Amino acid sequence: MTALHIVLTVIQLILAVGLVVIVTLQSGKSAGLSSAIAGGDGFAAKGKSKSLDAKLAKATKWIGGVFIVLTLVLNLF
Repeated sequence: MTALHIVLTVIQLILAVGLVVIVTLQSGKSAGLSSAIAGGDGFAAKGKSKSLDAKLAKATKWIGGVFIVLTLVLNLF
């Protein structure tokens, strides 16, 4: 195992843990409907949660893409 392979494996491990954390922090797709029926946080809080959910979704896409590319690169070694 070369030093580059070890460094890339550690980066991939960090990305995997980060991806799990980010996906866990995201609210489900049905959260909007259930909060509307049950009362939820109200209309004022929707803007804040949507912006956070949008940022988390964007981060998920980027980290997932980097994870896939890194997996392919590690597979070539």
